[in-house]
Amino acid sequence: MDLGLKNHVALVCGASKGLGKAVAVGLAREGVRLGICSRSEENIRRAAEEIKRDTAAEVLALQADLSSADESRAFFNKALSHYGKVDILVTNAGGPPSLPFLEITDAHWEEAFHLTLMSAAILIKEAIPKMQEQKYGRIVNLTSVAVKQPILGLILSNALRTGLVGLSKTLSSIYGPDNILINNVCPGYTLTERVRELSEVVARRQNTTPAAVIQGWEKEIPLGRLGRPEELADLVVFLASERASYITGATIQVDGGYFRGLM
Repeated sequence: MDLGLKNHVALVCGASKGLGKAVAVGLAREGVRLGICSRSEENIRRAAEEIKRDTAAEVLALQADLSSADESRAFFNKALSHYGKVDILVTNAGGPPSLPFLEITDAHWEEAFHLTLMSAAILIKEAIPKMQEQKYGRIVNLTSVAVKQPILGLILSNALRTGLVGLSKTLSSIYGPDNILINNVCPGYTLTERVRELSEVVARRQNTTPAAVIQGWEKEIPLGRLGRPEELADLVVFLASERASYITGATIQVDGGYFRGLM
């Protein structure tokens, strides 16, 4: 299937590893020109070299700490200056720490707010006027299945990622007439470095092993396993494509059936 993405320009955040990198690779394989960022300059340059080698795509690698409003805007505007347009924006940032509610400080709340919610809001605000000019845009936010089924222990994530979903749903109605489609993709338990780290945190609390924690998660998933990053990336690439031209305001989970609700 031709997804109609060749020569489009996509910005992918948090793309040095994990889900963000998988999305960047998926888009690159469709002929998309990429602007990617990470807070680590070394890691994002290494990722760019790997993507170029494996896909022959054009990749602009930029260092940006998305918890900083100035660095978020700088990432967007440097990529825009380089390519002259932005067709696709994929927002993604590392998850906030897993802490018991009574141990979460005001500083934790503020840091998580800037990283999880404001970073996406700032980038979307930068992107929309440019997408309005060209009467075309695709925005996909990577959130978490926690926005549909809160995960115990991920209080900061449960609260703030849900706010991003509310923002996206509102904006999809406002900017739909400009042919700007805005959707959310919700990963469930996916085998990434972040999930491995989370399994170690839970294991320490429960006095068990990370492997046992992961096995417990797998028992809660109807497909009986954790997801692969590329399985989530396939959906993001589709939503960014011409083939998803009548999908906006949606929040879709990729979780192996973990979420048991109806909506």
